[in-house]
Amino acid sequence: METKQPIQFNDEDELLDIRYDNIFKAVFTRDTPASKGALSGLVSALIERKVSVQTITANEPAANNTFDRSIRFDIACRAESGELINIEMSFNPNPHELSRLEYYASRQFSGQGIFGDKSYRNLAQTFQIAILGKEKFFPDDVLVHTFQYFDPVHNVDLGGKSRIITVELQKTERIIDKPAVEMATSEKWSIFFQYLTIKNKRAKIN
Repeated sequence: METKQPIQFNDEDELLDIRYDNIFKAVFTRDTPASKGALSGLVSALIERKVSVQTITANEPAANNTFDRSIRFDIACRAESGELINIEMSFNPNPHELSRLEYYASRQFSGQGIFGDKSYRNLAQTFQIAILGKEKFFPDDVLVHTFQYFDPVHNVDLGGKSRIITVELQKTERIIDKPAVEMATSEKWSIFFQYLTIKNKRAKIN
């Protein structure tokens, strides 16, 4: 069986910036095994559990009004094991991005509905994932944050099913010079997004 060779980018290649929303969606929402495999790999790296994306349930469908447009998810998908995942690239994040993410996460979880034979036990785990481009939102050097309901006073986790995951691409400056073999998969994805169009980083991207 023929073994596929990895893609190699040359210094003269003029590549599109995947941090732009339309490019990001064009890459990850094509109805091809490669695109679906890439989306599954990205999601798996960020939620730290191997999942296979089976269906894209929404990709900014037509909105009825301006307000409706403002609350659409970029890529909404369902994993093989039932998890609901919304993932978006925010090259220029909203000044109130964190409140926006909390709003999206709550809509995603509550939007499942409880009716008929369904009960609260049937609610699927949900993930709201935001890859943030130009801004740093948290004062530490941590690239990927995962947020969930938690009592910080008594150190008790609610054990809830909703998660908000953020990736701050501006924090890749501290890891770009790390050998690729020492990088976590989430770090490799972040370096790919942030430095794909930087020609003197092509060797690292390859």
